[in-house]
Amino acid sequence: MNNQLRKVSIERYSRQIILKDIGTIGQKKIISAKVLIVGMGGLGSPVAEFLARAGVGSIGIVDDDKVSLSNLHRQSLYNTSDIGKFKVQIAKVKIKKINPNIKIKIYKIRLNKNNFNKIIKDYDYIVDGSDNFSTKFLLNDFCYKFKKILIMGAISKFDGHIFTFNFKNKKIPCLRCFFQDSDISDDLLNCEAEGILGTVAGIIGTIQANEVLKKILGIGKGLDGYIFILDLLQLNFRKVKLKKRKNCFCK
Repeated sequence: MNNQLRKVSIERYSRQIILKDIGTIGQKKIISAKVLIVGMGGLGSPVAEFLARAGVGSIGIVDDDKVSLSNLHRQSLYNTSDIGKFKVQIAKVKIKKINPNIKIKIYKIRLNKNNFNKIIKDYDYIVDGSDNFSTKFLLNDFCYKFKKILIMGAISKFDGHIFTFNFKNKKIPCLRCFFQDSDISDDLLNCEAEGILGTVAGIIGTIQANEVLKKILGIGKGLDGYIFILDLLQLNFRKVKLKKRKNCFCK
């Protein structure tokens, strides 16, 4: 498949290959891409599913949690029979059923500075589906250090936020430019405390997957330097430009 797409792949991806912005050259880029998804919950599930369906060749998934009954209304990869099982193990099986041609590597861990340092080098694009700020800041800092592209998502109640940080560009603002105080309560992202409509997770995760594919292909207008805010109760959407802080360590 290095030189030309096999017939079976052409058929599988035919509806996106015929798009003039993709074609066979674009599909080869998708197949060659390496994406790491951190958090296999409400955001990570649709991200993994749609990247697999698009043909992303290598996908890493990170999560140390097990499926619980309260997850099922928004975490679309799981069903009742999966309760009590590790999310990454279940997700791998289901993603491979969607597309057996891709490589899935699982990390049944909670990310920290030591283990992420070893993992991040193997991937070009990092997708954040985490539900705590410590992980989000960790992703921000390491993606900056290794000049990775980070697509970050957050959901609560009826609202969603999406950031894209292309750290190949030194002038781009980072998460610390937006949240100037890193000591932020995780209650803002806690579905148990704040609640969440399940469809919000699916919509935001799908947009994250869409942004990843656009980055891989180098097409369209991205969110570099912006935050995309969605109020899905009132159906309001807006983009807000982020400014780089003068004293931010990401210089």
